[in-house]
Amino acid sequence: AAAVAQRLGFHYLDSGALYRIVGLVAGERAINLENDLEVSRIALNLNIKFDGEEIWVDDREVSGLIRGEVAGAAASRVAALPGVRAALMTLQHNFRRQPGLVADGRDMGSVVFPDADLKIYLTATPEERAQRRYKQLITKGVDASMTALLQDIRDRDHRDSNRATAPLLKCTDAIEFDTTGIPVQSVVAKVLQLYQDRQKEQ
Repeated sequence: AAAVAQRLGFHYLDSGALYRIVGLVAGERAINLENDLEVSRIALNLNIKFDGEEIWVDDREVSGLIRGEVAGAAASRVAALPGVRAALMTLQHNFRRQPGLVADGRDMGSVVFPDADLKIYLTATPEERAQRRYKQLITKGVDASMTALLQDIRDRDHRDSNRATAPLLKCTDAIEFDTTGIPVQSVVAKVLQLYQDRQKEQ
């Protein structure tokens, strides 16, 4: 998604990073991740800024911290809280400005931007996603376990698909693209082609 945004000259929203940030800060403050009121208060009062690949929260650079497995697990839990989702909705909408936006997230097309010009449902097997995550973490010098990563992905899919608020689902007007075994450059090229085709239709 970031590569597509760069190629198009569009703004980029990594919605998952927002939930990871909320989960990270809530954990640091020893707040119960099931407490919607307290966690929502954090979401409402964070000063978040995206600067290229860097992510800043209240004048602290947290790009590395939020990509850890602890923040990832916390993100999936706080994302199930209705108050947190409501608190972050306005923030996400503020990313929508000219010349365009590429938004990455599990409810972007279904809830946050239901009127998006193009919706793409990217998928891959849990094993493929675990392998990608493993390579990503090892490259960054972070110890990782393939078994633990695979189980975490399966658990997260189950939680996100079965939560009451904004569950993970494929929109009826989304184009599904299984990226298993496909290099990222080819995925980017395919998405750009889909975008160009959609522009010609309008």
